Amino acid sequence: MPAADPADPADPAAVSTDASGNEALVARLRAAGCVFAEDEAALLVAASRDPARVEELVARRTAGEPLEALLGWAEFAGLRLDVEPGVFVPRHRTEALAVEAARRAVRATERNGSPAVVVDLCCGVGAIGAVVADTAAPVVLLAADVDPAAVRAARRNLEPRGARVFEGDLYDALPAEFAGRVDVLAVNAPYVPSGEIAFMPPEARDHEARIALDGGADGLDVHRRVAASAVRWLAPGGSLVIETSEHQAGAAARLMGDAGLEALVVADDDATLVIGTRPSA
Repeated sequence: MPAADPADPADPAAVSTDASGNEALVARLRAAGCVFAEDEAALLVAASRDPARVEELVARRTAGEPLEALLGWAEFAGLRLDVEPGVFVPRHRTEALAVEAARRAVRATERNGSPAVVVDLCCGVGAIGAVVADTAAPVVLLAADVDPAAVRAARRNLEPRGARVFEGDLYDALPAEFAGRVDVLAVNAPYVPSGEIAFMPPEARDHEARIALDGGADGLDVHRRVAASAVRWLAPGGSLVIETSEHQAGAAARLMGDAGLEALVVADDDATLVIGTRPSA
């Protein structure tokens, strides 16, 4: 961990890296509601050798900005991924979606005898795609998002892993040549009902793009659009894997069934996935 330069002792607001300075920093973060104040303090101090810059980061964090946006990276499934201010920060519960997508990609590659085609739709910074690329290779990996800032971050995270990243609205962003060829369609679409966004933590509500959070009146507007066109893009035997909430899962499964997919709900203590598979015949 890089050490910050000593703080100016004449400045009572300055941040230092001695024991008392760190204790004060932890106390400020804890008072602001940061549950992991000790860890966050260490990360913020490590982010810059300039005490004034560290103080700026601490002030912004205590004002509610996401830690990941201040650091410029987020940890997801053991990977360090670039983020930008304003983008959706990948949640750890979504690691279940990434693992399931990777597992299905490996099976598709074995079944096909050639690399599976995987799409990370509503990709954000590309967290799901990065896990798939690192754990299920070889794959043909595409990713797309409508948010330009998310696309910039996803390109930094995914293009070095061999992926192609597109900007656009859902399937409109994808090359037409992949219609009917997708083995795994992994989607972390927004599913928060519009009326519930006001009750989200301020670091999400006030600092992440609303388009990445707002799922419409019942939270399933984007899920409807994804399910409705999935059969056109999926290969026979291919699967749509989407994250949702426990109470929305039944409705999401019905959307997939109505669209011609065989739907399955998979839930554990941390995440709820709805999986729709295109029949092989």
